[in-house]
Amino acid sequence: MTDSKNINNPVGQGGGQRKKLSRAERQNNGPHRNLDRQGAADRKAELVRKMREKARAAEATGQTGEATTQG
Repeated sequence: MTDSKNINNPVGQGGGQRKKLSRAERQNNGPHRNLDRQGAADRKAELVRKMREKARAAEATGQTGEATTQG
């Protein structure tokens, strides 16, 4: 058998050393998450831009309608 005292960590059974994980990676927030967050930020910026354009268009049509009713 092996010389290991821990049954979950048998010595000489392959494997090798594990990569040291950063705190974020240990919490499953590794480098892939940064890409996800960037993509989400891009989508949000696009959505905000579209909403502002719609608001400007509605404001422009609203102002012309008010001017005709007031005049």
